[in-house]
Amino acid sequence: MRIKLPRTAVVILLLAASFLSYGGCNNNSSDGQPIPEEIRAIFDKDLYDGAIWALRVVDLESGELIYNLRYDDNLFIGSVRKVFTIGEALEALGPDFRFHTPIHRQGSVNGEGVLEGDLILVATGDFTMGGRRNPNETMAITNFDHNEADTAGNAVLTAPDPLWGYDSLAEQIAKSGITKITGEIIIDDRLFEPFEFRGEFDIRPIFVNDDVVDVIINSTNPGESASVDHRPMSEAFGVDSNLITVASGEETEVELVPEFSSCIGLDNCFGTVTGRLPIDFIPPITEAFPLIQTFRIVRPDNYARTVLIEALQKAGVTVNANPVGQNPVQLLPPQNSYSSNTLLAELVSLPYSEYAKLVLKVSYNIGSDTSLMLWGLTEGVDNIDDAQIVERENLTQNIGIPGNEFLFFDGSGGGLATATNKAILQMLKHISEQSFFPEFIDALPILGVDGGLVFATDFEADPSLAGAKGNAFAKLGTFGMANENGILLRGEALGGYIDAKSGRRLMYHLVVNEVQLSFDIGDAVEVIQDQGTITAIIWRDN
Repeated sequence: MRIKLPRTAVVILLLAASFLSYGGCNNNSSDGQPIPEEIRAIFDKDLYDGAIWALRVVDLESGELIYNLRYDDNLFIGSVRKVFTIGEALEALGPDFRFHTPIHRQGSVNGEGVLEGDLILVATGDFTMGGRRNPNETMAITNFDHNEADTAGNAVLTAPDPLWGYDSLAEQIAKSGITKITGEIIIDDRLFEPFEFRGEFDIRPIFVNDDVVDVIINSTNPGESASVDHRPMSEAFGVDSNLITVASGEETEVELVPEFSSCIGLDNCFGTVTGRLPIDFIPPITEAFPLIQTFRIVRPDNYARTVLIEALQKAGVTVNANPVGQNPVQLLPPQNSYSSNTLLAELVSLPYSEYAKLVLKVSYNIGSDTSLMLWGLTEGVDNIDDAQIVERENLTQNIGIPGNEFLFFDGSGGGLATATNKAILQMLKHISEQSFFPEFIDALPILGVDGGLVFATDFEADPSLAGAKGNAFAKLGTFGMANENGILLRGEALGGYIDAKSGRRLMYHLVVNEVQLSFDIGDAVEVIQDQGTITAIIWRDN
């Protein structure tokens, strides 16, 4: 992957997937109140010439239809699709659900604590494996997540040790009295069939550091090698660097090679950071070092096996197996044949409500796709294709959303995901009637406070809108494509709830399609500010 910095509006737009942005004109509505002039003035700006707007706002308690522009047009919604996935997962699993990831033995332990056989970690789909666990038992989340570091140009890393869960399991093994393991270390990842994530790698039910290696870059002096560190540290994958700090004004180029490493599970597997970093370079987003980029862990099963071996060794357990190698699944016993008699250790996760926050606040795509698969398991299917088929049946038959009002291709909003405003509000209404609704609304980004809505609008520009800060809770979605004129914003959407100034709770969905942006960063910033302003106007006037 080649990244040239500073980034153009491409990066700003994709970062806006975490924020806000809309476009367009055309004010035909069906029922409801007329769209306010202040909002129509935004729709009619030159920036949104030819764009398609839709807006639907409903009083959650009374059902009063307030605004209703293009309520039944199927439009691109991007990550607003996650509202469906996480709502269904919370309903099926429950907000208090916790992953229990066990380690079993295959073989016997002699009187000297030697396990004469294999050690098996049975993956359960826990997509953090303790790597984001705060001391106060909450999920560590930053507003600029490392999963989007390569797209957005930078990130802010969370504080917890990404290997905490593996270290905890290893310490339990040592405390159980095991001193040596003569056989293999195996990751049992048969919970569901691996499935492709956007052409990058196969998602499996085992994870390490969200399946990325963080590269932490700092400048030095001109002519010297830049400071390059990485985490997690493991023999499974190392990082070399040829990145040089150069004089002020020179071109910036930071490249991570290869983009997707195929060597994880083989000896001497490395990625390389190359390029030139000017001394006056200002990292995007944070405007301060370090600069964060990532390598993708394309074989998390092999990577997790190595990490577990290293954790066992650190805990004082001797392991005969080669730390680096292919995960030897051929040695596994029949699936679901484990018993309490072979259980040696167990990692118990935070409640799923904290995972919902991670997925929704930072728009964590892999976590959302995994959540759809976990939901599918509750419905008796173990592959993503069947999970989507069963989900469509659930949405149409149990929740009552017409099948012609949505089209999804994964669990996170990738590709040409579409839905009508009516379908999205029907899902939001359904969620609001469930016992887990407080956890769901708490997991959504909050206007002007956190997640994708942290910088949604300039509240100081209009004092009448300032009270909207902290009173809108919504999921954002972005779908953009580069073209010869810059970026075509195919879809920017925002769906959720507003605690209006009047005291009413509203549900709403706002979406724009087909906005042509130039490569001028100002275009993207303007769209972001407009989106937040519309949300704040709805808060103030209803």
